[in-house]
Amino acid sequence: MRPSQLVAGAALTAALALGALPGIAGSVGPSPATVLDPAVFQSLQVPAFAAADIAVPPLDDARQSAGGIDGTTVLVEPGNAPVRVVVGRPRVSLPTVASGTALKPPRNKISGYATFYANGTTAMRLPRGTTVIVCGAGGCVERVINDYGPIYNPTNQRIVDLYTPDFFSICGCPSWAGTTWVTVSVY
Repeated sequence: MRPSQLVAGAALTAALALGALPGIAGSVGPSPATVLDPAVFQSLQVPAFAAADIAVPPLDDARQSAGGIDGTTVLVEPGNAPVRVVVGRPRVSLPTVASGTALKPPRNKISGYATFYANGTTAMRLPRGTTVIVCGAGGCVERVINDYGPIYNPTNQRIVDLYTPDFFSICGCPSWAGTTWVTVSVY
């Protein structure tokens, strides 16, 4: 096997070497430089207003057609005036819509006590970014969880810490109250 690979490699190298050599048949030397006449490169002066002096006479009557027009001919297009259409606003009748909400059902509902603190966040034991609706005796607020909340304890049943204005908007209780019973819908 070795000698045939060696022979094939040598043959390939020889073929490449012969292909790289310049050809000797049909080679021609450089052509002599041609001499150009310097008069070819002289500038030519053309007057810009030479054509203004030439007057073109009008055509004679033999070349005029029977229906020819000139500057005094009046052109009239017969026909009716177009009807003008005034476009107004279209009348649209909308279907009646029943009032209501279009909330999807919550994944989970939790009831317990809510407290307030002035951190400006909604804290609960849920992942950050979870949307919740917290409802109390005074109303509901929709918030996104953005802080880690209280640890659930069966004795105090505290489940959420709310921002102070949110707490008092849903609690419906006096300003001295510290907790309120809420239902949290988790979406």
